This record gives sequence, C-alpha cells and structure tokens, in this order.
Amino acid sequence: MQLQRAGDGGLGDLAPTGERAGGESRPLYGGAATARLRASAVRIGTYAGRVRAGVRRPHNWVQLVKFCVVGASGYAVNLTVFALAIHALGLHYLAAATVAFVCALTNNFFWNRHWTFRARDGRPAFQAPRFLLVSVVAFLFAAAVLELLVAGVGLAELPAQALAIVTATPLNFVGNKMWSFAARR
Repeated sequence: MQLQRAGDGGLGDLAPTGERAGGESRPLYGGAATARLRASAVRIGTYAGRVRAGVRRPHNWVQLVKFCVVGASGYAVNLTVFALAIHALGLHYLAAATVAFVCALTNNFFWNRHWTFRARDGRPAFQAPRFLLVSVVAFLFAAAVLELLVAGVGLAELPAQALAIVTATPLNFVGNKMWSFAARR
C-alpha cells in the first residue's frame, strides 16, 4: 500500500492506493473512507496548530504555573495519604495509590476549577466528569509507571510514586486545560 496525492497536493489529498497487475494504481477504498482519512489529517494539523499557538500565549504559562502549584498541594496530599495507607493501614501499594488518588483528586478539582482555570461559570456537573476522566487516564498512566519502577526497576515504593506522579503531570494539564475546563466558545 502506498499513499498517492490527488487534487492540489495538500495533506488532505493523501489516499491509500494498491497496485493492479501491470503496475497501475487505484484507490483502496472509496469516497467515504478517503474523506475520513482527509478529515483525520486536518484534525491532526488543527491540534498541532492549537498547541503551537497556545505555547506562545503568556496566559497559558501562568496557568501552567498555577496548575503546578495546585498539583504540588495534591502531590503532598497524595504522598501523605499514600504513606498512611501503606504504613498505618497496611494496604498494597497499588491500593494505597488509589486511595491517595481519590483524596488528591478532590483537592485538585476544587483548586483548579476556582483558581487555576477560573472556570466557576461552568457547571461543576459538566466539568467534574471530564476532570475525573482526564485524571483517571493520567492515574492509569502513573500506575503503570509506578508498577514498572517498583516491580521492574526495584525502586522503593514512595520515591516510585513520586516519580510516577511527575511523569503524568503534562498529560493531566493538557487534558484539563483543553477539555475539562475549556472556555466556552
């Protein structure tokens, strides 16, 4: 399979092709599939453009700093609850990470909604499920990193949890800024 340019040669004009006997090429699928491929290429270009434009706006950097301050408070909550759950309650480190995540999640939703993104005009019933979904995705990523660091590398549980949270932070910020607390247009 190859990509063949059609039309004016723009990225949206790429279409998968196959070869017939004799070397002649033809589109592998019809109009609807080609249209979906073109639409995907346009969306990818649109997201990349949004990210480039966003990096240039000082307000976004201020929000990132605020997000990190809120994250630091959530980080402290998370590590404190994690340590208590392991040492005082005797929980397995993944169960302790889950309990710590829920406590930090509540703290972070409140502060990100009211201070970082100033999204008070949005409905919490709409924002909270989105925040939860982004946070769960980031948590699952962090849990995978935690498991890799503890079981694979042999790092102690608390420093591994600290590193796992740090690795998930960029994913969490972008998801919450662009989706959970996005300004209405």
